[in-house]
Amino acid sequence: MRAFLFALALLLAPSAPVLAQALPYHIDPGAREIVPNLAAVPSIRFLTTADFPPFNFRDDKGELVGFNVDLARALCTDLAITCTVQAWPWDQAARALEDKQGDALIAGLALTPQNGALFDFSQIYLMLPGRFVTPIAAATDFVPEGLAGKRVAVRRGSAHAEFIRRYLPAAGLVQFDSEIAALDGLAKGEADAYFGDAMRASFWLNEHIGCCDFAGEPYFRPDLFGNGLAVAVPAGADAVRQVIDYGLARLKRSGVYDELYLRWFPVSFY
Repeated sequence: MRAFLFALALLLAPSAPVLAQALPYHIDPGAREIVPNLAAVPSIRFLTTADFPPFNFRDDKGELVGFNVDLARALCTDLAITCTVQAWPWDQAARALEDKQGDALIAGLALTPQNGALFDFSQIYLMLPGRFVTPIAAATDFVPEGLAGKRVAVRRGSAHAEFIRRYLPAAGLVQFDSEIAALDGLAKGEADAYFGDAMRASFWLNEHIGCCDFAGEPYFRPDLFGNGLAVAVPAGADAVRQVIDYGLARLKRSGVYDELYLRWFPVSFY
């Protein structure tokens, strides 16, 4: 998965924002009004990884870039605090945070009970919904119930395949080995719709203009598609967590967050 996204990130990022698209809305605007003690957090040492594009990776010049990297730097710029972002191997990043070699980890660490016992988390700043993709003509006035008796392309063994089995049992599954193969199958007429990871689909759509489009609404199902992305901090590091929550709300309110989102995801998957 990371290798696939790396290739797409090199092609697409950074890109000019596309206007009039649906935007993430998970950040609580009310958090902006709860002003934390900024003096208690004069700096934040962010940890991340360098192999998870388009969130955090190295570009062709070896520079650490990505949505998470830009978001961390924007937080520190907005709050006027010193910021560093250091890349660690994925299998060492969480341990480095646990050992206090950094103040926060912005690398997509899963919000699991196991991780919750070791770390505290900021509010969620991005979720990865499931979405339908259909040919452009079929995307107008799309309703999932209309897929009864039709073919839906999915990745074999995925949570998205399970979603279709549970909630659209009258639809027929056409299973592929990857999301991209499933989307390509849709483009070739081997299925009537695709359902899967919306972020991967957004990059595919950006390369297949005139073929297909998102259809219907995004589906946020933490039990199937995960809880989303949040910043991890050491357990009990309330001052750092509160400053990050405050900064995220400020960036959303000012429009900086939305600008970063559309820079890295030029076809919004919301």
